[in-house]
Amino acid sequence: MQILKIIAQIVGLLALLFGITLLTLRIDNQDADGPSILFPGGKLVSGDMHTGPDPDWSFTDDAFTIELQLDDPLSSRTIFIMESDGKIYVPSGYMRSFLGRLWKDWAFQAYEGDGLGVLRVNGVRYERQLVRVMGDDPALDGVARKLAKKYGGSDAPEAIAGTKQSVVDGDTWIFELAPRGA
Repeated sequence: MQILKIIAQIVGLLALLFGITLLTLRIDNQDADGPSILFPGGKLVSGDMHTGPDPDWSFTDDAFTIELQLDDPLSSRTIFIMESDGKIYVPSGYMRSFLGRLWKDWAFQAYEGDGLGVLRVNGVRYERQLVRVMGDDPALDGVARKLAKKYGGSDAPEAIAGTKQSVVDGDTWIFELAPRGA
């Protein structure tokens, strides 16, 4: 019985140390120039700020993830990106789950706030406004096709329909990264 108590104390101590380490790393990264692999970061400061007309966003087909910063509250994260019909979009999944509420707080903040942010891809920053795409938006067909193919590995009609239904049901949120003031 005594040995079980010692083992439980050791496991508890290791869990506490692991938790403190994760918390310390998260706090340490909150002012960094962009996110780390695991933790949100701070303001995106490095890289040229794009000026002029929007580029041909099809180059993002080759980018698996990009960095996205919200202006309010100021924080950045690594996220998927899709281009469809000359516009760019980012998804946020698990939105109706408990995990989604904790993990995807940025999506709620963008939707409920002003949605202003900065995108950094290939070392270039672009000022954007996140605009949520609702289930009845005609753009959803192309976005669902791109999301299913690029990140789900299939452009089969049932995969696209499942992706679209996830958006309609509110399980997945899609944001257009529109030019500011558009």
